[in-house]
Amino acid sequence: MISSPIRILGIDPGLRRTGWGVLDVEGNRLMFVGCGSVETREGIALASRLLAIHEGLGRVLDEFRPAEAAIEQTFVNKDGVATLKLGQARGVAMLAPAMFGIEVSEYAPNQVKKTVVGAGHADKTQIQAMLKILLPKADPKSADAADALAIAITHAHHRGAAALRRKVAGA
Repeated sequence: MISSPIRILGIDPGLRRTGWGVLDVEGNRLMFVGCGSVETREGIALASRLLAIHEGLGRVLDEFRPAEAAIEQTFVNKDGVATLKLGQARGVAMLAPAMFGIEVSEYAPNQVKKTVVGAGHADKTQIQAMLKILLPKADPKSADAADALAIAITHAHHRGAAALRRKVAGA
């Protein structure tokens, strides 16, 4: 029986810069496909920034046609306004794949770090070092794109459990 690779889109949401990373997974093999970020300009209306995120991710979805998507869960910080804006960007980032009929799995930041690096409190340099090992052809130009690839890797490793959780929740 020949299986075909599953294409996964990882999304690292942010109002200033939303990272995206695409990889194919076949069994335990990870293959880099592409990565980048959708950037918005500070100083323009929030609605316009959210629209830019939506349109940018729409172009990524249209070009790469992933079968599955994953996004990082929002962490709450002391700045309530910043957390709310991040939540709005995250909502738009979840909406884009949903409009393509793609279910979106969510992963906590510590789970992403633990999956990729082996430690739940790893820093960005450790994540980027592991990405070079796991996806040697990847060359993310921003930390957001690197984080998005880490989210996609996390989903590749946990997609069976995520599907089971969705099935149980829908029962």
